[in-house]
Amino acid sequence: MAKVFGLTGGIAAGKSKVSSYLRREGVTIVDADVLAREVVGPGTEGLASVVAAFGQDILTEDGTLNRSKLGSIVFQDAEKRKTLEGIILPHVWAQADQEIATADGLVCFDAPTLIETGMYKKYRPLVVVLATPDIQIARVMKRNGLTREAAQARLNAQVSNEVRRELADHMLDTTGTLEYLEAQVLKLLDDFRN
Repeated sequence: MAKVFGLTGGIAAGKSKVSSYLRREGVTIVDADVLAREVVGPGTEGLASVVAAFGQDILTEDGTLNRSKLGSIVFQDAEKRKTLEGIILPHVWAQADQEIATADGLVCFDAPTLIETGMYKKYRPLVVVLATPDIQIARVMKRNGLTREAAQARLNAQVSNEVRRELADHMLDTTGTLEYLEAQVLKLLDDFRN
Protein backbone atom coordinates (compact mmCIF):
# COMPACT_ATOMS: atom_id res chain seq x y z
CA MET A 1 0.00 0.00 0.00
CA ALA A 2 1.25 3.47 -0.87
CA LYS A 3 2.22 6.07 1.70
CA VAL A 4 1.30 9.42 0.15
CA PHE A 5 2.48 12.92 0.93
CA GLY A 6 1.85 16.27 -0.72
CA LEU A 7 4.54 18.57 -2.13
CA THR A 8 3.84 22.19 -2.95
CA GLY A 9 5.49 25.55 -3.25
CA GLY A 10 5.20 28.85 -5.05
CA ILE A 11 6.28 29.55 -8.58
CA ALA A 12 10.05 29.07 -9.02
CA ALA A 13 10.49 28.06 -5.39
CA GLY A 14 12.47 24.97 -6.42
CA LYS A 15 9.79 22.30 -6.26
CA SER A 16 10.96 20.63 -9.48
CA LYS A 17 14.47 20.23 -8.08
CA VAL A 18 13.06 18.66 -4.93
CA SER A 19 10.96 16.29 -7.07
CA SER A 20 14.04 15.27 -9.04
CA TYR A 21 15.84 14.32 -5.81
CA LEU A 22 12.79 12.40 -4.57
CA ARG A 23 12.47 10.53 -7.88
CA ARG A 24 16.17 9.64 -7.78
CA GLU A 25 15.63 8.16 -4.31
CA GLY A 26 12.85 5.88 -5.55
CA VAL A 27 9.79 7.95 -4.62
CA THR A 28 6.92 7.72 -7.11
CA ILE A 29 6.07 11.24 -8.28
CA VAL A 30 2.54 12.09 -9.40
CA ASP A 31 3.05 15.51 -10.98
CA ALA A 32 0.01 17.78 -11.25
CA ASP A 33 1.76 20.00 -13.81
CA VAL A 34 2.28 17.02 -16.12
CA LEU A 35 -1.33 15.95 -15.61
CA ALA A 36 -2.54 19.50 -16.27
CA ARG A 37 -0.83 19.42 -19.68
CA GLU A 38 -2.23 15.96 -20.45
CA VAL A 39 -5.84 16.85 -19.64
CA VAL A 40 -5.76 19.69 -22.21
CA GLY A 41 -3.95 17.71 -24.88
CA PRO A 42 -5.25 17.55 -28.45
CA GLY A 43 -8.68 15.96 -28.70
CA THR A 44 -9.39 16.01 -24.96
CA GLU A 45 -12.57 17.11 -23.26
CA GLY A 46 -10.42 19.47 -21.20
CA LEU A 47 -9.08 21.29 -24.25
CA ALA A 48 -12.56 21.60 -25.76
CA SER A 49 -13.82 23.14 -22.51
CA VAL A 50 -10.90 25.59 -22.31
CA VAL A 51 -11.49 26.70 -25.92
CA ALA A 52 -15.22 27.11 -25.20
CA ALA A 53 -14.38 29.37 -22.26
CA PHE A 54 -11.49 31.37 -23.75
CA GLY A 55 -11.94 31.22 -27.52
CA GLN A 56 -10.00 29.84 -30.48
CA ASP A 57 -7.27 32.48 -30.03
CA ILE A 58 -5.64 30.39 -27.31
CA LEU A 59 -4.76 27.65 -29.80
CA THR A 60 -1.59 27.41 -31.85
CA GLU A 61 -1.73 26.87 -35.60
CA ASP A 62 -1.59 23.10 -35.12
CA GLY A 63 -4.56 23.15 -32.70
CA THR A 64 -2.66 22.66 -29.46
CA LEU A 65 -3.05 24.92 -26.45
CA ASN A 66 -0.87 28.03 -26.49
CA ARG A 67 0.00 27.89 -22.79
CA SER A 68 1.94 31.15 -22.89
CA LYS A 69 -0.98 33.07 -24.38
CA LEU A 70 -3.46 31.51 -21.96
CA GLY A 71 -1.11 32.27 -19.05
CA SER A 72 -0.90 35.93 -20.03
CA ILE A 73 -4.71 36.07 -19.86
CA VAL A 74 -5.34 34.21 -16.60
CA PHE A 75 -2.48 35.65 -14.56
CA GLN A 76 -3.86 39.16 -15.14
CA ASP A 77 -7.47 38.32 -14.20
CA ALA A 78 -8.41 36.37 -11.07
CA GLU A 79 -11.88 35.48 -12.37
CA LYS A 80 -10.49 34.04 -15.59
CA ARG A 81 -7.91 32.09 -13.60
CA LYS A 82 -10.71 30.62 -11.46
CA THR A 83 -12.62 29.70 -14.61
CA LEU A 84 -9.58 27.88 -15.99
CA GLU A 85 -8.93 26.10 -12.69
CA GLY A 86 -12.58 25.04 -12.54
CA ILE A 87 -12.18 23.39 -15.93
CA ILE A 88 -8.79 21.73 -15.51
CA LEU A 89 -8.44 20.83 -11.83
CA PRO A 90 -11.25 18.25 -11.57
CA HIS A 91 -9.59 16.32 -14.42
CA VAL A 92 -6.18 16.63 -12.73
CA TRP A 93 -7.44 15.45 -9.33
CA ALA A 94 -9.24 12.46 -10.89
CA GLN A 95 -6.16 11.42 -12.85
CA ALA A 96 -3.94 11.86 -9.78
CA ASP A 97 -6.25 9.65 -7.71
CA GLN A 98 -6.02 6.92 -10.37
CA GLU A 99 -2.22 7.06 -10.46
CA ILE A 100 -1.89 7.09 -6.67
CA ALA A 101 -4.32 4.15 -6.32
CA THR A 102 -2.06 1.95 -8.45
CA ALA A 103 1.25 3.00 -6.84
CA ASP A 104 3.24 1.27 -4.12
CA GLY A 105 5.74 2.54 -1.60
CA LEU A 106 6.32 6.21 -0.96
CA VAL A 107 4.29 8.45 -3.30
CA CYS A 108 4.62 12.22 -3.68
CA PHE A 109 1.73 14.21 -5.12
CA ASP A 110 3.53 17.26 -6.49
CA ALA A 111 1.03 20.08 -7.06
CA PRO A 112 1.62 23.85 -7.03
CA THR A 113 -1.96 24.66 -6.00
CA LEU A 114 -2.54 22.19 -3.17
CA ILE A 115 -3.07 25.01 -0.70
CA GLU A 116 -5.01 27.37 -2.98
CA THR A 117 -7.51 24.63 -3.84
CA GLY A 118 -7.80 23.20 -0.33
CA MET A 119 -6.55 19.80 -1.55
CA TYR A 120 -3.66 19.95 0.94
CA LYS A 121 -6.11 18.51 3.49
CA LYS A 122 -6.22 15.27 1.48
CA TYR A 123 -2.48 14.93 0.87
CA ARG A 124 -0.79 14.91 4.26
CA PRO A 125 1.84 15.23 5.46
CA LEU A 126 2.37 18.41 3.47
CA VAL A 127 5.90 19.33 2.38
CA VAL A 128 6.33 22.98 1.39
CA VAL A 129 9.25 24.20 -0.72
CA LEU A 130 10.19 27.81 0.08
CA ALA A 131 12.35 30.54 -1.43
CA THR A 132 12.22 34.26 -0.81
CA PRO A 133 9.93 36.26 -3.12
CA ASP A 134 12.94 38.11 -4.57
CA ILE A 135 14.59 34.82 -5.52
CA GLN A 136 11.33 33.50 -6.97
CA ILE A 137 10.84 36.62 -9.12
CA ALA A 138 14.43 36.48 -10.39
CA ARG A 139 14.05 32.79 -11.25
CA VAL A 140 10.74 33.35 -13.09
CA MET A 141 12.15 36.26 -15.05
CA LYS A 142 15.15 34.17 -16.13
CA ARG A 143 13.25 30.93 -16.77
CA ASN A 144 10.21 32.37 -18.55
CA GLY A 145 11.71 35.51 -20.05
CA LEU A 146 9.14 37.65 -18.23
CA THR A 147 9.31 41.24 -17.07
CA ARG A 148 9.52 41.90 -13.34
CA GLU A 149 5.87 43.03 -13.39
CA ALA A 150 4.69 39.85 -15.14
CA ALA A 151 6.71 37.68 -12.75
CA GLN A 152 5.29 39.58 -9.77
CA ALA A 153 1.74 39.08 -11.12
CA ARG A 154 2.29 35.32 -11.21
CA LEU A 155 3.68 35.34 -7.69
CA ASN A 156 0.77 37.48 -6.47
CA ALA A 157 -1.71 34.96 -7.91
CA GLN A 158 -0.56 32.41 -5.32
CA VAL A 159 -0.87 32.20 -1.56
CA SER A 160 1.91 33.78 0.44
CA ASN A 161 4.86 31.98 1.97
CA GLU A 162 3.43 32.87 5.38
CA VAL A 163 0.28 30.86 4.63
CA ARG A 164 2.40 27.99 3.30
CA ARG A 165 4.50 27.97 6.49
CA GLU A 166 1.38 27.83 8.67
CA LEU A 167 -0.01 24.80 6.82
CA ALA A 168 3.25 22.90 6.28
CA ASP A 169 4.13 19.72 8.13
CA HIS A 170 7.66 19.95 6.71
CA MET A 171 9.53 22.79 4.98
CA LEU A 172 12.44 22.71 2.54
CA ASP A 173 14.51 25.86 1.98
CA THR A 174 15.87 26.30 -1.56
CA THR A 175 17.76 29.54 -1.00
CA GLY A 176 21.06 27.82 -0.19
CA THR A 177 23.28 25.45 -2.13
CA LEU A 178 22.03 22.40 -4.00
CA GLU A 179 24.00 20.26 -1.55
CA TYR A 180 22.09 21.81 1.36
CA LEU A 181 18.77 21.19 -0.39
CA GLU A 182 19.70 17.58 -1.17
CA ALA A 183 20.61 17.01 2.50
CA GLN A 184 17.20 18.37 3.55
CA VAL A 185 15.44 16.02 1.12
CA LEU A 186 17.39 12.98 2.31
CA LYS A 187 16.58 13.79 5.95
CA LEU A 188 12.91 14.17 5.05
CA LEU A 189 12.91 10.76 3.39
CA ASP A 190 14.60 9.22 6.43
CA ASP A 191 11.81 10.64 8.60
CA PHE A 192 9.12 9.34 6.25
CA ARG A 193 10.62 5.86 5.95
CA ASN A 194 11.23 5.34 9.69
